[in-house]
Amino acid sequence: MDRRETAALLAYIGRLDPRAIRTDQGEAADQLAQWHELLGDVPLSTPHGWDARIAARQHIRTSPYPILPADIGRPWEGYRRDRINRHTDPTPAVDPDDQAAWQAELVRARHAVATGTAEPASHRQLGSGRPDPELEARLKAIGSCIPPAVRTELAPYRPIRAAREAAVAQGRPDPLGVRCPWCLAQAGEPCCRRRIGLDGAASGHAPRATPHPTRLDLAAARHHGPQPAMA
Repeated sequence: MDRRETAALLAYIGRLDPRAIRTDQGEAADQLAQWHELLGDVPLSTPHGWDARIAARQHIRTSPYPILPADIGRPWEGYRRDRINRHTDPTPAVDPDDQAAWQAELVRARHAVATGTAEPASHRQLGSGRPDPELEARLKAIGSCIPPAVRTELAPYRPIRAAREAAVAQGRPDPLGVRCPWCLAQAGEPCCRRRIGLDGAASGHAPRATPHPTRLDLAAARHHGPQPAMA
């Protein structure tokens, strides 16, 4: 704030708290010079929520002590920190190869946010509305977020999942859709090689490329459903 704004702030404070009034002309000039020196970089108000008069009124209303320049400067620094913490740098609209212009744009945006002349730019959030119609039509056409051509290329690198997808596509039961009664692998996990030690306890955790026969039988039974009882 300039000297006139500082003088206006002191006059406003004097109306709320007569203790801040200086009747001697020399003391009033010294007070104005002191406050302007300490608050010269603090705006009187900004378009987005800061007003030094509100900070002064809050202090006078809640504190029994006479107001000092720090009682204005401290809320201002908190206001700046809060805005910068809520700000996410948007991508500058300049050539990214021009490092000087890129940095200058970031500094300009941050300074505008910190001084209250621009609102913080937050992360974009996912909305709760319907998905994009074009994306929805594409997913309906290919049936998955992974296109068929890409799925085929990935098959050699994930043979277990590829076998499950092939079984489901051909109408066969998915053996990994049930818990294995032999190695106790949970649904969705591949079977493991189960070895019996000398103490009778099961050991070994190496995954099998194919499920155990008992798991295949259980998946088939679940797939076809319960059979009618024989008369």
